[in-house]
Amino acid sequence: MALVPYEENPLPALTKLHNSSAQFRFANQDLRLAQDWRKLGVAAVVWDAAVVMCMYLELGAVELKGMKAIELGAGTGLVGIVAALLGAHVTITDREAALEFLSANVNANLPPQSRDSVAVLELTWGQGLERFPVGGFDLVLGADIIYLEETFPALLLTLEHLCSDSTVVLLACKIRYERDTNFLSMLQHQFAVEEVHYDKDRDIHVYKACRLPMRRDL
Repeated sequence: MALVPYEENPLPALTKLHNSSAQFRFANQDLRLAQDWRKLGVAAVVWDAAVVMCMYLELGAVELKGMKAIELGAGTGLVGIVAALLGAHVTITDREAALEFLSANVNANLPPQSRDSVAVLELTWGQGLERFPVGGFDLVLGADIIYLEETFPALLLTLEHLCSDSTVVLLACKIRYERDTNFLSMLQHQFAVEEVHYDKDRDIHVYKACRLPMRRDL
């Protein structure tokens, strides 16, 4: 998730983003996520896409227990934390500047018995991918990560590296601009993409993507 400097925003709908914490209950656990908009911008607040993704994971449509999952652009870490509580082995990633904040949220919200199933690592899309196994994950998670057009090529490269033919990618997002649908079109060159969930109240879509079989020319 990109780090954006703080700018005061008077819109009442965004007031909750300026709170020092956000509270939720997922996987039979009470969670309290620290937020710090002034320090880290969009990377340090819980967006609706993350909440809807967690709700979708709780539905059980995707197997999590024992699965190897990675969250991209994790921000506060909510999605990765919930995936771990639901039984996945999760690598939770973001850029270097967000890691201390992210790690603190993970440690504060995971019980001791679950912490061994989680690793918090730096990942800048498209860079240092050799540190991560090629096609090494069963599930790739991303909540509200497709809003900056200049990051799309690096994100696609990252997805191609992390995914095998059996990997499931779940992306939760609000479709704000034409560029958001453009990313989905770009993704369809390498992945089969379908909408699997829509939260009308929050206007959040959840898309599932699976890698297309390699073409074999006759």
